[in-house]
Amino acid sequence: MHIHTPIITSNDCEGAGELFQIETSNEAREPAEKTHFFNVPAFLTVSGQLHLEVMAGAFTHVFTFGPTFRAENSQSRRHLAEFYMVEAELSFTESLEDIMQVMEDLFKTVTSTVFSKCPRDVELFHKYIAPAQKDRLEKTLKNKFVIISYNEAVEILKQASQTFTFKPEWGCDLQTEHEKYLVKHCGEVPVFVINYPYDLKPFYMRDNEDGPQHTVAAVDLLVPGIGELCGGSLREERLPFLESRLQRLGLTDAYQWYLDLRKFGSVPHGGFGMGFERYLQYILGVENIKDVIPFPRFSHSCLL
Repeated sequence: MHIHTPIITSNDCEGAGELFQIETSNEAREPAEKTHFFNVPAFLTVSGQLHLEVMAGAFTHVFTFGPTFRAENSQSRRHLAEFYMVEAELSFTESLEDIMQVMEDLFKTVTSTVFSKCPRDVELFHKYIAPAQKDRLEKTLKNKFVIISYNEAVEILKQASQTFTFKPEWGCDLQTEHEKYLVKHCGEVPVFVINYPYDLKPFYMRDNEDGPQHTVAAVDLLVPGIGELCGGSLREERLPFLESRLQRLGLTDAYQWYLDLRKFGSVPHGGFGMGFERYLQYILGVENIKDVIPFPRFSHSCLL
């Protein structure tokens, strides 16, 4: 079921603090009188995931496709301040394999449909922009995606002959250079990296209860030339685990409604999100994400 999740929200789904805060023109002119229009601070959404989790409790399989916003001060070729994302949430899901299968099926089905419905448009890009991209995509569609753990990824990077700008260490996030190397190492096909360090990921990801290297049931899909395309996880449906983590982060009051979803009955569930513009970048072979959206918004630029 397609859910229209709100663009204005009081939640920071990613927990990274990179949000655009909303205020009225009066609030901007008179900051001393800080009475919020909504009585609470409001932001442009960074993800519809938390709202999808609410709806998944009623409708089992739900998705949304809409604009999302990140206040990242980045000029890179794969970042935008405003972009579209397709997100899905699946109830009664108890393994990352289930989530990864949906991610892989979505990518392959959509790509095959684009090829069959828009052959001339795709051919134009593959002829003049990225001549080798067609063969790479055909290889991708024919083969199963590779699966490696975060631990395996770090070991591969440590043993690499390539010198990285950011030294790979367990507990550190994978940088774009790491992601691209891992894809190349695995044969230039999409790669799932699973089970990331507990402290590296947001509060809602399911605790694997492993050790001594504590991880969560998270997955990122890396693709050639781009790096991360999709990110997902199993969600923490166990109330005591979620309460403990939110308490440590000082977020219990802000997410009491989220705790209530577990308190009054929940089911194992999980989901993921895929950036639409990065998807277009990959299948069309376009180097800069700003070239696949009509009106790109990024730091220091908001034309029209």
